[in-house]
Order: sequence, then C-alpha cells, then structure tokens
Amino acid sequence: MIATGTGKLRPGFGEAPQHLMVPSERKANERAADFTLQIAPMMVELAPQVVISTIGYNNKVPGPLLRTREGRSVTVDVVNDTDVPEYVHWHGLFVPSEVDGVEEEGTPPVPPHGRRRYQFVAKPAGSRWYHSHTAAMMDLHRGSYTGQFGFFMIDSANEPGRYDQEVFLALREWQYFLSTMDQDEMEADPRDPMPEKPATPDLRPNGLEVSAPLYSINDKMLGAGEPLRVQSGQRVLIHLLNASAAQIHRVALPGHKFQVIALDGNPVPVPQAVDVIEIAPGERVDAIVEMNNPGVWILGEIRNAARQSGMGIVVEYANQKQRALWTPPPRSRWDYTIFGTNAPHPAPDQTIDMVFEKVPGGPNGINHWLVNGKEYPHEREFVLRQGRRYRLVFHNRSDDSHPLHIHRHLFELVELNGKPTAGIKKDTVIVPAFGRATVDLVADQPGLTLFHCHIQQHMDFGFMALFRYA
Repeated sequence: MIATGTGKLRPGFGEAPQHLMVPSERKANERAADFTLQIAPMMVELAPQVVISTIGYNNKVPGPLLRTREGRSVTVDVVNDTDVPEYVHWHGLFVPSEVDGVEEEGTPPVPPHGRRRYQFVAKPAGSRWYHSHTAAMMDLHRGSYTGQFGFFMIDSANEPGRYDQEVFLALREWQYFLSTMDQDEMEADPRDPMPEKPATPDLRPNGLEVSAPLYSINDKMLGAGEPLRVQSGQRVLIHLLNASAAQIHRVALPGHKFQVIALDGNPVPVPQAVDVIEIAPGERVDAIVEMNNPGVWILGEIRNAARQSGMGIVVEYANQKQRALWTPPPRSRWDYTIFGTNAPHPAPDQTIDMVFEKVPGGPNGINHWLVNGKEYPHEREFVLRQGRRYRLVFHNRSDDSHPLHIHRHLFELVELNGKPTAGIKKDTVIVPAFGRATVDLVADQPGLTLFHCHIQQHMDFGFMALFRYA
C-alpha cells in the first residue's frame, strides 16, 4: 500500500496531533508532504496468540510502501511519537549526507515527540528501502531490532513490466536476545577458498551474539497469514528484502527457480536462474518466478529451525487446496559472480585495503570489531577526491560473514575470493568468513559517507568507518 500525500496518516490510523501536523516553523505556503511516516509503539500479531510489542511506522510492519518515479522530488514528513530521538535512513538512494538519516554524517535527528521533514530527489531507480539507523548497543529494543523498516520503490521509465504479479517480501526475526549460539552461519564448505584465514587460529572463546526465537515474512509467521495466490503460467516478480538486524537468510521455493534480475535494486548484466537466494541484512534481490508447477508450496528459509519458527509463506495455485509442501532444494552455494561478465575494469586511481578483525568477548562479554586495527571512529583515515575511482579491498579475517554497506554510493564488484566479475552494482555485499571481496567505487557523491557492517551488533561495537571527501 502506498502512503498518501495529504499531510495526514494513511486511512485507518487516524490523524497525528495538530501541533505535530503543522509545526510552528512550517511556512504557510509550504507544500504538503508526499509521504508521512509516524514512528510509534505498536503491536504485531505474528500468529494467533503470538503478539509482540515493537516500534514501527504507521502502525504496520513493514511500514507503508513508498513508491515514486526516478528523478522526482520527494518530501517525507516523519513524526516521532516516542520518547527518544530517531533517524530514518534512505538505504541505497543518492541523497546528501545531511538528509541520509545518519548521525555520523551530520543528519539532525527526529526529536522525541517532534517531527522532521526529509527532502530529496528519488534516484537511482530500483528496489530501495528505509529503516531506523539509531545505535542500539545493549538495548535490543532500538534501531533495526524494532519494526522500523519499509520498502521504497523507485520506478524507471525504462521498466518493461514483463510480469503478471508483483509482491514485496521482507525477512525478519523478532524478540532478539544475547546468546553464545550463532544461528546464522551455515557449515563451511571445505572447498570454499578462505584467502584471509590466519595460519594460527584464534582460540579465545567467542563472545555474545544476537539470536532470535521468532521469524516472519512481512508481519506473519508461516501459515498464519494469507497465502500468496498465483495462477499457472503467471510470471511473479518478487522483491525480496532482508530487514533483519542479525542474520543472513537463504530461501527457496520447491519445484521452482528464481530468475534473478537485479541485486540491491540494480539490474544484473547476466540474469540467472537459481534454486536458492542468499540474502544478508540490508540486501535486496529482485527475481521472476515462472509459476509452472501447480500445487501448494512453501517459500521459506532452507534451515529447518528458522522455517519452522516462522520464516516462510504459503504459495497457493488457483484451485489447489492441499497441504503446503516443503522439499529441501538441491545443495548449492550462492555466488554473486555468475550474474556478471568478464569485462575488464578501468585502472583505479587508488587502492584502499580494509582489514576486519574480531575481538572475542570484549567488555560486557560482547564481541568487538576492528577496521584496520581500530574501532570506530577513524578520523580522516579514508579520504576521497571527487571524480576519482577507488578500489576497496575487504579482507575479512574473522570467522563471521559480513554484509558491508556503503552509504549514498553504488560500487561494482571486481572479485570475490579471487574469482573475477564485472558489471554487478551493489550497495551491500557479503564478504564470507575468512574471505576477500574487491569493489570499485567512483567518488561521485560528495559529503560524509558511512561504511559499516549491516549487522546491528557489529556496527554498534566498532565495525564502522567514515569516508570523507577532500
């Protein structure tokens, strides 16, 4: 559902108090906002008798779908009906740092029981999203641990629209807690290259990780919501988002393949059909599914524990009423490089090496994270000059996979664990455990630019850096 541009909340949620709708600093001739978001406490019924309390946008999870045309000027009013300051980050958009929704870049917060207006041009086209960018630290009821996230779709005039149905699916966990159990990582494949694995293993015991007992797609656990209803022969465009604070997910739809056409909202050079999509916090995958296998199926996490705890949705063909079926997909490993080409890359003007390490079980028993030997902040260590091309080499010297995100820019994947590729544009990339990824970034968005792991706990405890323009 699209949020309205009336200056009021969407129908069904009432109006915000008048003093918030028309603040004293608003000019009489100021135009109404295109969208209004209200940050407020809410209840989410994940399943019958499974109701949780969280913070969300406009009393729904995900928040309202914000949809507009590429190049259009957009105004968003954000009303904060909580007792703490908040930030709304426009993930994957080219926006100035002062409206990016990030404290470290100098964006002002949305004050408690106040409001703030965000104005920017909607670009680039593709699947973007918005979410809280508030530090949580030890409070697992703030930031991305809450329900503050939503889809932001920027339509291109060049979109051919060769599909019959379009759906938006967000993967989530709920009720986060601290544990020594790591629920995310699949077992390492002994055939996987690990170019950054140290010769001497770190024998220190691991610290606390963030885990969760409940899972959902959008706001419903598997079996609790309405099925995704399809007809034989349809082409369904699925916009998949990992809105999790902590976990990488792998999803499949038995008897069907995903024709991946875009990563992080950016069309891939070589669309490919895959059995399993791996998607990390912050990432988006757009895929077409040919509905050519009538029945009732489960689209869900391939890990039994996560799927049985809610991460799935029933896909029901017309005139099919049998019990939903799940069968494990063929064993496969996710590989970005298959979506790229072997075209050569222009030589970079400068190469920047970034080394990531874990300090297990630091203060409060929480793992801490180092970038080039230090926790955030990094004062003037990463300085860009406008127009230059930078090659960033990510050396992951830890036993965790990391989804690395660069704000306000796109980068092009150059190689992953030594396997070259070209043409794949992203804003978030998974660097596997003990792995290496190389990306090229053109410095074309002046201003402070935050870089971080998109796992909230890692970001909060050191895994950030700030790029500056000279």
